[in-house]
Amino acid sequence: QVQLVESGGGLVQPGGSLRLSCAVSGSAFSINAMAWYRQAPGKQRELVAHIFGGEEPIYADSLKGRFTISRDNAKNTVYLQMNRLKPEDTAVYYCAAGGGLGRYPYWGQGTQVTVSS
Repeated sequence: QVQLVESGGGLVQPGGSLRLSCAVSGSAFSINAMAWYRQAPGKQRELVAHIFGGEEPIYADSLKGRFTISRDNAKNTVYLQMNRLKPEDTAVYYCAAGGGLGRYPYWGQGTQVTVSS
């Protein structure tokens, strides 16, 4: 089994930054791809970014240049650096993991990000 635990969410003012973390435990050797998704109130869950092996990360077009996904294999942790945050970035952010891009059987519990003045 694989467990994912997100942290780093909170309240931030527009224009501010946050870094989310997702720690992977359990059978982490099976994990090749990791992703961040988000779900805003009343909206469907959407992909923010994902990363597979040593390949270049893939981002939602609308978030390129503001968000950065990275992975520390030694710490079994994936990060999401979020800059120049906007109120429309308010959502619950979820970490996901699996064997390949788009195939994520493992999910974290989510962390709330609220962008408001």
